Amino acid sequence: MAQLAVNVDHVATLRQARGVTYPEPVAAAIAAETAGADGIVVHLRGDRRHINERDVRLLRKIVQTKLILEMAASNEMLGIALDIKPDIVTLVPETKEEISTEGGLDLINHKNHIQETVSTLKNAGIDVCIFIDPDLDQIKIAHKIDADMIEIHTGAFCDATTIAQKQKEFSKIVDAAKIGTKLNLEVNAGHGICYNSIKAFKGLSEIKEFSIGHSIVARSILTGMEQAVRDMKKLVSAL
Repeated sequence: MAQLAVNVDHVATLRQARGVTYPEPVAAAIAAETAGADGIVVHLRGDRRHINERDVRLLRKIVQTKLILEMAASNEMLGIALDIKPDIVTLVPETKEEISTEGGLDLINHKNHIQETVSTLKNAGIDVCIFIDPDLDQIKIAHKIDADMIEIHTGAFCDATTIAQKQKEFSKIVDAAKIGTKLNLEVNAGHGICYNSIKAFKGLSEIKEFSIGHSIVARSILTGMEQAVRDMKKLVSAL
């Protein structure tokens, strides 16, 4: 059965919009776990536009499932990860201009640097995931640099506006999940998945975990965090 990791970044986004101390992403994480989340995800960005170090340190103390820290492979973030020691680090690309992460890491052009980061994190006892486009060459490199898992970027599928586009993008995800599994990588998926698009993944047993944030936080405004997580957890469990 696939698991659900809940990203609480956008609870912090709402907090930062007013420059106040609420809503509290740590409280959202507690509610998510209470409702059955299998992990909590936060992205500590270089510009600190939402999550900050204080959030990550508190989450490290209170998360009962697993804490997944998304971060760029920078020296600053590496130092923070080695200090806080999340259960998993997911390495992602990052640019100041983007609203949200726009694609997977380019391992073809940045293999050596990413490999050094992966090695350092693993030597510290931290499992490493690579956020990656559903591209077979990139996945093969993720395997070669000894990543523990990959998270397939599902944004192109979720954002596609025609049936033909959706079918094309989903076939890439299927192929990526299967080759990742054959290479003994744990395969996860995330970015843009909502309560409707999650249903397309039924039967794709190679995907072990879905990382979902924005759609859950958006629904939580109307239903509360616990109910929003329960609703998504039910859909994931039915896959």
